[in-house]
Amino acid sequence: MDLFNKDSPLAARMRPRTLDEFIGQDQIVGPGRLLRRAISLDQLSSLIFSGPPGTGKTTLARVIANTTRAHFIAINAVLSGVKDIREAIDIAQQTLKKHNQHTILFVDEVHRFNKSQQDALLPWVENGTVILIGATTENPYFEVNKALVSRSRIFQLKPLTDEDLARVLQQALTEPERGYGKKKVQIDYDARSHLVNVANGDARSLLNALELAVETTPPDASGTIHITLAVAEESIQQRAVLYDKEGDIHFDTISAFIKSLRGSDPDAALYWLAKMVYAGEDPRFIFRRMLILASEDVGLADPQAVVVVNACASAFDRVGMPEGRYHLAQAALYLATAPKSNTVMGFFDALAVIERERASEVPNHLKDANRDKQGFGHGSGYLYPHAYRDHWVAQQYLPNSLQGQVFYQPSDQGYEQKIAIQVARQREAQLAALVEGIAGQHEEILSCSPPDKTSERWLQRTLSQVGERLGTIRDKIFTYAQLQRHHLVLDLNALSGLLTWSAIRSTPEGGVYACVRTAKDANALLEQATALPELRRPVVLQATLNELPDVLRANTPNVKFDRIIGRNILMHEVDRVTVAQTLAKFLQPEGMVVLAETIPRHTQRLYRLLEPKKVGVRFYEKLGVAEERIYDGQSDSSLDWDADDLEMAFEIGGLAVEIETEPNITQMHVTQSFLNRLFARNTTRPSYADRLAKNLQPEELKVVEQLFIQHLLNQTVTWESTITYVVARKKY
Repeated sequence: MDLFNKDSPLAARMRPRTLDEFIGQDQIVGPGRLLRRAISLDQLSSLIFSGPPGTGKTTLARVIANTTRAHFIAINAVLSGVKDIREAIDIAQQTLKKHNQHTILFVDEVHRFNKSQQDALLPWVENGTVILIGATTENPYFEVNKALVSRSRIFQLKPLTDEDLARVLQQALTEPERGYGKKKVQIDYDARSHLVNVANGDARSLLNALELAVETTPPDASGTIHITLAVAEESIQQRAVLYDKEGDIHFDTISAFIKSLRGSDPDAALYWLAKMVYAGEDPRFIFRRMLILASEDVGLADPQAVVVVNACASAFDRVGMPEGRYHLAQAALYLATAPKSNTVMGFFDALAVIERERASEVPNHLKDANRDKQGFGHGSGYLYPHAYRDHWVAQQYLPNSLQGQVFYQPSDQGYEQKIAIQVARQREAQLAALVEGIAGQHEEILSCSPPDKTSERWLQRTLSQVGERLGTIRDKIFTYAQLQRHHLVLDLNALSGLLTWSAIRSTPEGGVYACVRTAKDANALLEQATALPELRRPVVLQATLNELPDVLRANTPNVKFDRIIGRNILMHEVDRVTVAQTLAKFLQPEGMVVLAETIPRHTQRLYRLLEPKKVGVRFYEKLGVAEERIYDGQSDSSLDWDADDLEMAFEIGGLAVEIETEPNITQMHVTQSFLNRLFARNTTRPSYADRLAKNLQPEELKVVEQLFIQHLLNQTVTWESTITYVVARKKY
């Protein structure tokens, strides 16, 4: 469906018609991504595309129009009203009734619809008469009806990268029918770079500039249109700064400015200040926000901050622009470099107490004595501070019900450090006076605890600790991974789904691939996933690490992952360098590998669970030597490695690595099945007994097994291990 003729602007003519022609936004339409799968399967639900101008929102909707079997209707919220919505709904109802065909309604600039227009659309989206695709440059969570947002999947489009824009430019120059492929256009390298740079992530701006340059430059004698840097600069003279004084960019930019001041980063503060001034932001608005921050985030750490900012604001009112920019910069730099304290927030703690507590009476000695001192004794007993040394005396100022309540917690920053010492000393004296005044009036239960129920068995505690330990490992992996909603994730060792299900919850617009080793584990994951919508289910792969590349290429060619996660994937892998190289091949340029690995060289030694005196010192020493040889690398190199070896393997494999190692101590219940696994013989993977047999006689092995049964069976032991967290990225 070609919606544009040869007289249309270049940007309109060059709109991609298929996903394969679409450039950029790989985080939402790249191979394996949820939206790409939904479009290719024609299983779309209501969508809202949010992002800056020129990032492909309308284009993506047109691609859907060219791909879907549904009827497609497009309207613009600026030009349409309730009447147009009703006409579209009538067409959708007739299409569904006569042809059993669904309708996709594309609404460009959907945030421009007022409440009544959005309300008119809502019931038809809700009952499925139309599938809504909205496009907006604003934050849909603020600007679009909450009911519409809750029934739609939100996709955020980012400004195009320089590499994306370079591809757009090349496509326009070489496309024969819609672009300039039939013309002899020569564009210098520096002219290309200038157009891409100044377009600032906006493909439409880039194509408009290219069109202006080509159409206004006469060809030379050979018929070549030569675009020099000078021509490019004339075609796109000023970088377009995205800034709308009532939109998201306005609020996001002032937020970045305030957070830079709060974070004491003067360079970032000047950058965001410059962006606002360049875009024409009202300087009085900026000063107003800085005055708030001077009290909220600097406060008593530097009491002069509010004075300086107020003085700069007054000076700006006298001087005006452009010289007033000096005062803006001075105020910003003062705040960015000032010590920080937010202790004034104690006021809001006091306000919360006022809101939730019953009104407390003013203590008698603090009441006004001028009106009824004689009748009620108001003000009697008040101690006048100036009559005492240092102009202070310990006495009660809070209501009786709030004695001991602390609202102000002085920080140790700047000037407030001096205040903190003074306040602490006065509080100590006040507390002493309070205790002396009321001691003995009543007793208070300061603590209580439930009785120790005998039914809380140690075995249950052991199991809960194991679950807690795994949960801690999972949480730490996801803390490092910092998953985004659009990320594509590969779980290398899915097993029970400990990491898989958390990844699915964190990536509603992305996707999760789950790798397991056996058909049994694969079936278990697939069974659990049936409760999820089809598009949200993980892609389950049955493969070893060595088989994984071929399985991935067969399942989804060219797939790349934003995050690759896993737990204990390397325990039995000898060639860790090859593993690292394999993972690097399937990682996006900005991707990350996050693993949690138990280090075998530092794992719990079983002989240490025994007491030497109970088993005999000489035999204990012999057992210790035999067990330590398991980890010396002579008999099994897969057990002789630690965090340093892991770091070296990933570095050689082409990844930049950060390592964090932490000891892990937990309580473990020794069961009969656990001992059976230790002393099983001739299993698929060598057991503890198989490894000991290389250094102990058969009769000695039987003695060891009997000692374990006698001294460890049904006992709770302290189990020590070491976990290393690996965070790896591609090298540049």
